[in-house]
Amino acid sequence: MNKAIQHLSLCIALSISFNAYAFDLNLNNLNVDKLISIAKKTQDLKPVDEKAEFEIGSGVAANLLGAAPLVKDEKLQAYVNRLGWWLALQTERPDIPWHFGVLDSDGINAFAAPGGYVFITRGLLLHLRSEAELAGVLSHEISHVLKKHHLMAIQKSAQTGIMADVASMAVEGNQNSELAKKAIGAGTELYSRGLDKDDEFEADRMGVVIAARAGYDPYGLPAVLQTLEAMNADDSNLALMFKTHPAPQKRLELLDAAMTGTLERYATQVEGEERFVKVVGDYAKK
Repeated sequence: MNKAIQHLSLCIALSISFNAYAFDLNLNNLNVDKLISIAKKTQDLKPVDEKAEFEIGSGVAANLLGAAPLVKDEKLQAYVNRLGWWLALQTERPDIPWHFGVLDSDGINAFAAPGGYVFITRGLLLHLRSEAELAGVLSHEISHVLKKHHLMAIQKSAQTGIMADVASMAVEGNQNSELAKKAIGAGTELYSRGLDKDDEFEADRMGVVIAARAGYDPYGLPAVLQTLEAMNADDSNLALMFKTHPAPQKRLELLDAAMTGTLERYATQVEGEERFVKVVGDYAKK
């Protein structure tokens, strides 16, 4: 696909509209019995089927939204969703129910949950400078979903006791409200301690490739890491990001080694700065 056709496809994709608020993640409507059953199954580390993946992801995403709701700006949410969908179309899992959203939080971070849930905080979004940078962040999180990093971490944690109590209580049939909270919060606990560093490095490598496939300058993600590296490490809004992710400098070093000689020729692809500034800038002025 030549660059002109690729750019036209991108513009068409970004013109598709859909409801950015179609999450339907009311905590009161969660099927606790299903979540408990899934928690029990994760102990044996057998592959989790897609249905179970979606159930776990739905619960984790609901918990994240309970802590920080979506920004109430339909134009902004639609923009991030359209871009996310375009990126997801470049992957091996284009047909799962992907959901993207901007969380109303000053924290500088981004999150993914099993089954296709991807979030970026308002705090991080407002530090970005182009659509290519946003594409880099979303592609990194999409990669976590593709490789099922969180799902496998939840499974592994069962063997170290984090979910063992949930499973044992489920066996005993003690399905009280405290158990429900544990079942829903089991996956969310990962966000306070982070994934393995190798998972983050893998998501970086995959993310720049996905961005390039989608027609973007793959150096958008390294640009974001450079921004993070230059920020004050004592900023409380960065605390969780720095606690749960490898140092930006290390990520940059590994990305440089992976991208040199392979992705440099794509560096002239779409930046999307004007479109990004229009949408995000309009939101920031409100």
